[in-house]
Amino acid sequence: MEKVTFGAGCFWGIEHAFRKVEGVSDAPVGYAGGTTPDPTYEQVCSGQTGHTEVVQVEYDPAKVTFEELLDVFWTLHDPTTLNRQGPDIGTQYRSAIYFHSPEQETTAIKAIKALEENGQFRNPIVTKIAPIDTFYLGEDYHQRYFEKQGHH
Repeated sequence: MEKVTFGAGCFWGIEHAFRKVEGVSDAPVGYAGGTTPDPTYEQVCSGQTGHTEVVQVEYDPAKVTFEELLDVFWTLHDPTTLNRQGPDIGTQYRSAIYFHSPEQETTAIKAIKALEENGQFRNPIVTKIAPIDTFYLGEDYHQRYFEKQGHH
C-alpha cells in the first residue's frame, strides 16, 4: 500500500470521491502543511494554523496508479484558484499535493507541466506540491461525512 495526501477544497467531497476509486483502501480526512500541533477543525478554519484540509489516500498501486489518482484530483477542483474552491475561501482550501515519495513529487510536477502545455486550464495551476510533514487526523464527525448525512 502507498499513500498520497491531497488538498482540493472542503475535504468532505474529496474524501467521498476518492473512496469510490477502485484500488483505494482508505481516505481519511484531516489536516496537513501547517504549524500548529494537533489542530482542531475550528483552528484550521480560522486560517491561522497554516493547515490545508486534506484527504490522505491509501491505495494499492497494483490496482490504481498514482497518475490515475492525479487524474481524479484534477477533476475534483479548480487547481488555478489560489486559496479558494467555490464558495470556500482561505488557505485551508488551497490546492495541494503532499507527496510521500520522490517519485510522487516528480510525477506531480510532470503532470502539472503537461496540463499547462495542453491548455486544459485557462489560468496557471497554483497547486502546492510539498512533502508530507505531519498528517493530523480530522475529528470523527468529519470522517465519511457525506455517508453519515445520507449523501450518495
